[in-house]
Amino acid sequence: MTAMNPADHLDELGQRTLRKVRGRLMPLIVLLYFIAYLDRNNVGFAKLTMSEDIGLSAAAYGLGAGIFFLGYALLEIPSNAGMYKFGARKWIARILISWGIFATAMALVNGEVTFYIIRFLLGAAEAGFFPAMLFYLTLWFPARQRVTVLGIFILAQPISNALGAPVSGLLLQMDGIWGLQGWQWLYIIEGIPAILLGLLTPVLMTDKPSHAHWLAADEREWLTRTMDEELAHKQKGQPHHFLAGLKDSRTVAYSALYFGLVCGIYGLGLWMPTIVAALGKFSTTEVGFIVAIPYTIAAIFVYYWGKRSDRTGNRVLHASISMVMAAIGLIAAGNLVQVNAILAMIALTLAAMGIYSAIAPFLAMPSTALVGAAAAAGLAMVNSLGNLGGFVAPYIVGVLNDASGDNRSGLVFLAACLGVTAIATYLYARKRPEGHVKPGTPAAVGEEAVAADEFDDTKY
Repeated sequence: MTAMNPADHLDELGQRTLRKVRGRLMPLIVLLYFIAYLDRNNVGFAKLTMSEDIGLSAAAYGLGAGIFFLGYALLEIPSNAGMYKFGARKWIARILISWGIFATAMALVNGEVTFYIIRFLLGAAEAGFFPAMLFYLTLWFPARQRVTVLGIFILAQPISNALGAPVSGLLLQMDGIWGLQGWQWLYIIEGIPAILLGLLTPVLMTDKPSHAHWLAADEREWLTRTMDEELAHKQKGQPHHFLAGLKDSRTVAYSALYFGLVCGIYGLGLWMPTIVAALGKFSTTEVGFIVAIPYTIAAIFVYYWGKRSDRTGNRVLHASISMVMAAIGLIAAGNLVQVNAILAMIALTLAAMGIYSAIAPFLAMPSTALVGAAAAAGLAMVNSLGNLGGFVAPYIVGVLNDASGDNRSGLVFLAACLGVTAIATYLYARKRPEGHVKPGTPAAVGEEAVAADEFDDTKY
């Protein structure tokens, strides 16, 4: 059977409405996540010169880079409770301004202790942003089209690395201007945009479809009705208050699985500049442009893979295959970094493609499984506990690098994390409704079909 495009069953009004919503919301949402990812990951480039200036070992850097996620995890659920109470528009603006302040404050770091403290506070300030954005998307886009939308959203990660890498490399060349080091300028210049966007977000965002006066009346009515009907269907027989999302066994399972995926995301992302710098005698600017290569290719693949996931409806298989791809790339890179720089970069590109393409189909599953306030709480918990992988993995990679004197063992460790997570994700979600949305039918019908074992897992 040939898979149908998820949009095929929509009438002209529905397609026109969703096209207009994508054009209005997605550029801003992608830009916000672009800045968020830039500010949490620019420490990987700052390390190239900052470590020597303030005396950081590889393990100390790994701990400081990862401690961001400890602050992030501790305040994630309280932050999302605030978002659900005050509304996404105002809450996201508050988060942007808070993290922008601490992102620029990273320029004040003068040793291990201040490095740990400000990275922790930066994570605490950004807490709630990602699940708030995921929840916001569930208010505007039907489940059957969510992987494509999430794929566009997730594009901000590799694009941020692709564009941010050469920019960060160039900023490191600003040593001595106004008495500041290049890495200090990097933090200041890349932190200020978050504050500015925080001031603009309340004007640019709309809380929910019924408030979207930029839609025509018939478009607004169609989208409001469609999302209300989907929510009502999903709520039948399901608890949907805030605490229900925290207690739900699916939340716990997806939190554990996301932990493994996040180990790969940040274990590689926060160490990529260091890995590339060790492949040859490169300037920081050259490192920036080289690092951009795998992320540029990954960004293109993420968009294709998200569209394919929506077209087939098989989220779990797409997420699992991506993680296996990443594991293969990391193992290959671990064996090639001391042998051939070009082959090592090809392997790292495969790893980046796999890691980032796994995110959208994976996160579409918990965002479909939970509803209402339970979704806000559940997604916050998945993101909170899952992102502890961003605390654990960079530190372990740093310890392994200090012990071995090279990057190989750290890459193999990350490959193991992703390989195990790929298998566990497939075994857990392959029979679950949220693992599949039957293409060519409304999302609710597709989920019922899976629940009744009508989805043929071999039709990939």
